[in-house]
Amino acid sequence: VNGKFLSFSEASGAEEEKEQVKEQKEKPNAPIKAEKRKRLTEKEVKAKKKKTNVQVCHQSCRIVSPQSKHLPTILHVSQKKKTITDVLSTSEPKAGCPADLQNLVTQYFTDKRSVIEQEELKLEDSCFLSSNDLTHSLSSYLKQICPKWAKIQKHHDEKSSVVLLIVCSSALRAIELLKTRGKVVFVSVLSAQVEEQVKMLQKGITHIGVGTPGRISALIEKEGLSLRALRYLILDWNWRDQKLRRMVDIPEIKVDIMKLLEGVILNGCKEDKVKIGLF
Repeated sequence: VNGKFLSFSEASGAEEEKEQVKEQKEKPNAPIKAEKRKRLTEKEVKAKKKKTNVQVCHQSCRIVSPQSKHLPTILHVSQKKKTITDVLSTSEPKAGCPADLQNLVTQYFTDKRSVIEQEELKLEDSCFLSSNDLTHSLSSYLKQICPKWAKIQKHHDEKSSVVLLIVCSSALRAIELLKTRGKVVFVSVLSAQVEEQVKMLQKGITHIGVGTPGRISALIEKEGLSLRALRYLILDWNWRDQKLRRMVDIPEIKVDIMKLLEGVILNGCKEDKVKIGLF
């Protein structure tokens, strides 16, 4: 039997091919059509997958396109970092309040002072003057917070000292403030050389001083400016420069403000000698 089987398979190869061709002709075309449909549906699915395979990952800022058979292709998209100007340009101007200054002091000294020392830096509401609601000029604001300015001015006769001190971000801003001061006189602009300012303060009586926190601190260290007669400290809080930055948004200015407050001002506020206002 085995010998016949082998000889039959070798000899009838051509006959088998003929029979297969006949069978294919005799069979209906339904299975072939089904195979074509399957192939079409598979192609459609693959096409849809190609369209949906490109995903944008917003969190990691990447575009993932797995078109390769082995590894996905990753395209890195560089995202521009937002600056203070970009953030502030989309926000509405908001008037500063005593809580803003208190929060700034707390944040700055959090890792520089102990918990007990931080409690000592907190100021009572009575230490603050009314804040500018963005409708005042400097002249009208000073009239509001110092209604008895004429009387205070007459009683001040101490050289190298001021009664009212305005802290701003730059010398140009100080000059700009002086242009809107109205009838306020005896103003010292703290923007020249330190030695010149010391001599100027020693010559006559100055009621109001305007300058940057760094220059004011330098004059205090040189003993050219005394704060014994100081009663009002006004921070130019709401003004913004060309980059829309407030005074406290500039890191070096913020540090100088904190040093000035820590040195003399906070102690004067606790002793009820100095009042702070946000212009």
